[in-house]
Parts: sequence; C-alpha cells; structure tokens
Amino acid sequence: ICRSSAYLGRVLQAGIEFAVPDWHLGAMPDFERRIPEGDNRERNVCRDCGHVAYENPKIVVGSVVAHEGRVLLCRRAIEPRRGYWTLPAGFMENGETLGEGATRETAEEAGAQVKLIALHAVYDVPEVHQVHAYFRAELLAPTFAPGVESLEVKLFSEHETPWDELAFRTVAMALRDYFDDRRAGRHQLHTGVASSTRRGSGA
Repeated sequence: ICRSSAYLGRVLQAGIEFAVPDWHLGAMPDFERRIPEGDNRERNVCRDCGHVAYENPKIVVGSVVAHEGRVLLCRRAIEPRRGYWTLPAGFMENGETLGEGATRETAEEAGAQVKLIALHAVYDVPEVHQVHAYFRAELLAPTFAPGVESLEVKLFSEHETPWDELAFRTVAMALRDYFDDRRAGRHQLHTGVASSTRRGSGA
C-alpha cells in the first residue's frame, strides 16, 4: 500500500534511472511497461503499488560567447565526440535557471566569465529526448582556459570555424543562426528540430 507521495531517491533499472517513492528505497521496484489508467502511452509502472515512473526530456543549456567578432569554442576531452569542437554547454542541473546553467557550463568548460545577453535558440532533438537552449553572451574579460572536459578553448571567426569538426548538430545550427543574424544586423530567437540521423546531433 502506498504510504507517501514523497520521492526521496532514484534507482537504476535496465540502464534507466527512475525517481521512486520513499517506501521503495532499498528494494528494487518491479516495473512493467503498460499504459496507465487515464494515460495514452506506455509508461514504466510498478507492479506492486502502481507508481508511474515518468521519463521526460533532458535540457541541455549553453552559450554562444562572442568577443571582438569571434566565438568561443571548446574541443571536447570526453565522449561522446571526444576531440570535436562544441559550444560550452551541458545538462541543466536541478535548482538552477536556464541562465544559471549556461553561465555555469561556460565557466566549467571554458574557464570564462560571461554576461548573458538574450536567449538565442531552442532546438528540439526528439530522437535522443533532449531540448537544447543556447544564449547569446559576451566575455566579461578576455581570459579563458580549458576545464576538465575540454582539451582546448579558442576564439573563432566565422571563416575559421571548424565546421566539419563540430561535435553536435545543434552546435552547427546555433553558430549558423548566430552568424546569419550578425550579418543581417539583427538578432532573433531561433527554433528548430535537429535530426539525430545526421552526424553529431545529440548532447
């Protein structure tokens, strides 16, 4: 019998992490895939108590950091896509805003302190269950250095950008939208869908 609605922990089953009620901690829930009453799609449902472990998209947040006409990129030191270039970005943490996440990721990956200007783009990546949000930002000081997840950090102009060596599809989308806006002399919020069938579209 369910005795609480508080979710105090998480368990890993079949490679997927689930939030579970407190009465399940210490015991592996017995999930089955079925459509819960009142729902319209399959979920992971506990056979014992009926708890539904919802799986929701992850949010990736990052920044297009500009300085003197160039954009800051990081060469990844970790998989996936080790050795490829990316914008400073990563998974949003609990308890932070989009802006706080973008600022934190830029500091962690590029050793850079930035001022966020405005939200630049939001891209859906449905095949890997993610949403990627990028801000426009500027360096507060012209200093940066690779963090533990980066091999190197460098400023690139548009023609210097290593387009064939970008780690993820949304990084290319964010950069192209940014450079297009700059040439047009105006900035706008971009949206789009990145297909994971194309090279490097995930986070």
